[in-house]
Amino acid sequence: MRTPAPETRPVALTIAGSDSGGGAGIQADLATMTAHGVFGTSVITAVTAQHTRGVESSFVLPREEVAAQLDAVTGDFAVGAAKTGMLATTEIVRLVADRAPEFDFPLVVDPVMVATSGDRLLEPEAEQAYEDLLGEATLATPNADEAEVLSGVEVVDADSAREAGEAILETGVDAVLVKGGHVPGETVRDRLVTESGVETFEHPRIGTQATHGSGCTLAAAIAARLAGGEPLESAVEDATDVLARAVRYYSDVGEGHGAVNHAVELRNAAAREPTAEAVRTVVADLVDRDVSRLVPEVGMNVVGATPYAESVAETAAVEGRITRTLDGVRPNRGVQFGASTHLAAVLLAARESAPELRFAVNCRLDGAIEDALAELDWTVAENGLDEDVFADSEAPPVAVIDRADVGQEATVKLVAEDAETLAERTLELCDRLE
Repeated sequence: MRTPAPETRPVALTIAGSDSGGGAGIQADLATMTAHGVFGTSVITAVTAQHTRGVESSFVLPREEVAAQLDAVTGDFAVGAAKTGMLATTEIVRLVADRAPEFDFPLVVDPVMVATSGDRLLEPEAEQAYEDLLGEATLATPNADEAEVLSGVEVVDADSAREAGEAILETGVDAVLVKGGHVPGETVRDRLVTESGVETFEHPRIGTQATHGSGCTLAAAIAARLAGGEPLESAVEDATDVLARAVRYYSDVGEGHGAVNHAVELRNAAAREPTAEAVRTVVADLVDRDVSRLVPEVGMNVVGATPYAESVAETAAVEGRITRTLDGVRPNRGVQFGASTHLAAVLLAARESAPELRFAVNCRLDGAIEDALAELDWTVAENGLDEDVFADSEAPPVAVIDRADVGQEATVKLVAEDAETLAERTLELCDRLE
C-alpha cells in the first residue's frame, strides 16, 4: 500500500446557476478556480439548458435546496472567499443576503440582473434585495447596465462610472468594479471605485463576440485570488489581465460565438518548459548544421512564445545570442524567458495579427541572401517591426526584411507556427546559399 501525499489548497465557493454549455455559470466558475490553484465548491441556484447560441430553458431550485447546499459547504469547508452569479429569484437573493453576515470570508457579488439584449432579468423586489446583499459584500462587479440599475446613473465614461460606483458604495459594499466591456470604444476600461478613490484597468478591446462567461470568469478569478490571500486591488488587477487573455484566446466551441478560455493562464504556464525546450532544439539544429553564413554581426537569436504569450517575459530565447566562432556557431549561454527584447518584440507584434505564429529567428541580410529568398518562393514582407505587414497579408509572411536605419545592421526575420518548421526554413535558406 502506497503512502498518501495529500495537498492543501485554498477553498473558494460559487453560488450561481448551472450552464449546460460549460461557458458560464457554475461550470465557468469551477474551471476558473481550478486554473487558479484553488479548490472550488458550489451552491447551484438554477439549472439551465443552454449552449453557445442561447438559453433553451431554465429551472430554479427550491429555496430549501439552495439553503441545504450552502449549509453543507460552509459547515465543512474552510471557505477562503465566495462569489455569487445568477441568483434567479427574490427568494434566493434574500437567502444569500440573510446568510452573508455569517460569512467570515470575502464575498464578491456579480449582480446578474440584465441580459445581453438589455432586458431586465429580475423583478423589482429582487433588485431591491440585492442592495441588502451588497451591504455584506467585499466587492460588486456590475457591468455598465447593471451599474445603472443599482445606481440610476447611465455609465458612458469615466465620470459616470465613478458616479455610479460611488452611489453603489452607499449600499455598504467595500468596493465596486464598474466593468467597461459594454461601454463603446477601442479600449476597455474597468474602474475600481472605493472610498479612497478610483483605479482604472485598461485593455485593448478584442475583436470578438466570444465573451460568453466573461463576467462569471472575472468574478471567479477575483474570488480565487482573494481565497489565496491576495489583496483586493491586486486581485482585481490580475483578474482583469486574466480575462483579457481569456477573451482573446477564447474557446472555439459550439455553433455560436464560443466562450472565454477559463484555463488560459494554466495552459500558458504549462507550456513554458515545452516552449523553452523547442527553442533549445532549434538552436541545436542550427549549431549542428553550422549556419555561420546566416549569423548577423550583432548575433543570431531564436525566440519561442508560449501559446498565449502577451509579453516579452513569456518568450524564451538564448541569453547572449548565438555567435560565430572559428569552428562554427554556438550559443553564448542557455535559453531563458525574457532573454530577447528586439526579436521578441518583432514576434509579439506579428502575433497581434497572426497569433498562431510562435517562433522566430533573425538572420543576416545581404544581396546573396535576398536572392536566395526570392528563389525559395516564400512570401517576403518589408519592415520587420511593423505588425501591418502581417495584418495586410492573406497569409502570414515567412520572412520579414528589416533594412534598418543608417548605422544599424539590416536583417531578415523568419517566423513560423512551430519550432520544427522554423528550423527547416532556416536550414533551407542556408542550403540555398551554398
